[in-house]
Amino acid sequence: LGPPCRARVQPAPSPVHETGALLRVPAEAIDALTRASHELASAVGGEAAVAEGLARLTRRAAELGLMAERLRGTATAGVSLRTLETDLLALAREAADLSRLRLTVASAVEAAAARIGEQAERLALVPAETVFGGFPRALRDLAREGGQDIAVQTLGLDLPVDRAMLQALKDPVLHALRNALSHGAEAPEARRRAGKPAALAIGLAVAVRGGRLVVTVHDDGRGPDLAGIAGAARRRGLTVQDEDPEAILALVFEPGLSTAAEVDTLSGRGIGLSVVADAVRRLGGHVRLGPREPWGTDLVMSLPLQAARRPMLLVEAARATYAVPSAAVERVVHLDRAGLDRAMGRSVARIDAKDGGGTLPVVALRDLFGQDLSGPEAERADTGGRLLALLLRAGGRRVLLSVDALREVRTHLVLPAPPIGADPRLISGTVILGDRPVLVLEPEGLMARAAEAGPDAAGATGGTIGQTPRSPTRAPSPATTILVVDDSITTRTLEKGILEAAGYRVVVCVDGQDAIERLRAGIEPIALVLADVEMPRLDGFGLLKAIRAEESLARLPVILMTSRGDAGDVARGLDLGADAYLTKQSFDQRRLLDTIGQLL
Repeated sequence: LGPPCRARVQPAPSPVHETGALLRVPAEAIDALTRASHELASAVGGEAAVAEGLARLTRRAAELGLMAERLRGTATAGVSLRTLETDLLALAREAADLSRLRLTVASAVEAAAARIGEQAERLALVPAETVFGGFPRALRDLAREGGQDIAVQTLGLDLPVDRAMLQALKDPVLHALRNALSHGAEAPEARRRAGKPAALAIGLAVAVRGGRLVVTVHDDGRGPDLAGIAGAARRRGLTVQDEDPEAILALVFEPGLSTAAEVDTLSGRGIGLSVVADAVRRLGGHVRLGPREPWGTDLVMSLPLQAARRPMLLVEAARATYAVPSAAVERVVHLDRAGLDRAMGRSVARIDAKDGGGTLPVVALRDLFGQDLSGPEAERADTGGRLLALLLRAGGRRVLLSVDALREVRTHLVLPAPPIGADPRLISGTVILGDRPVLVLEPEGLMARAAEAGPDAAGATGGTIGQTPRSPTRAPSPATTILVVDDSITTRTLEKGILEAAGYRVVVCVDGQDAIERLRAGIEPIALVLADVEMPRLDGFGLLKAIRAEESLARLPVILMTSRGDAGDVARGLDLGADAYLTKQSFDQRRLLDTIGQLL
């Protein structure tokens, strides 16, 4: 990595651990949140009028019922019936007025709640520039003090990111930038000989990829000094794999390792990067150092994304809604089914020169998750000679993704991916539409899946990419009802969608106590229970024990599904009488459906 440049770089101050954090919040944000709170309070107040009206209707209906009972066999029945008819019409008008009032109140509450959510989100999410925006100037000042000529480039600082995550990354990113300045600098003559611009280029980029926040610091300097890193590692008694450059580069994150000629700086790739790596790991992420083409070094920090707003294109496939990052969608195209070609056993389509020309594979979104269609939905998806497809670009590749319908383009808050679902390479997060979650597709994962697909596995008709042909399973009868029990709205909604797509009727409960009360009430015949283990009030083990203790429920099949894959937990569940125990980490919807089919 070479000796440090002439700029004397001061170490970054150590993070201050405070008992409480003070944040500067724009006054207009607080005002907007306050107004939205008042609006919500006012709208909720309208519920009192609705409740009063309902109570009045209840009393009046009871009075009319008593009147009708008294009329039986009386001499004045004719007159009284006319009175009863008049009162019933008045009751109907009052009910209609109350219904309209309820709709108005509900709409006002929903709008006010949405505004509160948006304003609260503004306080939690801030542009990356809020924390990183001052770094370019600080870096230029440091370079000026050392007589260096640099050009600082930034990208993606307008991306809204969780404020706490940005604050935690502040010191690591500053370390990385100082690191690039210290070890990336070269003599002007050396840069001229290499054909580089006179000024050292240092870049800071913030992006969201694959449901992760990716922060990259790069420079066009001399690049990593593998020999220097290996030598410093040996002096510290570390094992060095000379034939593996990536393993050598990973050594720079070892505590205390430094290739700098001077030891009075924390900015060198060594101690400085150890600080960076430690901070990133505490956030559940990882960091990587590597050479940059054609010159210089890349330092990439990748962290699990807590929340960010991204524009999404909502599409439908196999009765389900999915979100596709709109940045990956070049355009929407219509394909002629009859015009599709075959290449190596796969469906392909030629695209116009205005779209770059060439022949691209056609992948059906409804096939990616192994969702078979039958009945009216299949007819709707397959009628006509045209296919609706998205021209996607990601990772330097392109593919045509066929969908059933387009819904809208809107900016959504992207939350972490759910703990269960289809291939995790295909899912980068979740967005909430109303009260239901929608999976966010990962474009690079779609590209990789399309590349893996064998003959007849991708295209506009049939086939499940990357899966073997399905073994036949017994089709459920229309009366087969499954009870799904999970305190996570995301998980229970996904499970409900999978089971309903397979033809089952599904009812849901939010925890074990809710479930056992519903089972005891006998509201509907339940054929099987699919329950999470970790739930409030009554967990899955408690629910299972309660079911087995009830004579009328003791033979009810129960499947436990949980993120706890510990052998002891599995043994406990089976000892209590669970018919199957599935873990979310290795979740496969085909296995779930096969297990249910065997138990039923």
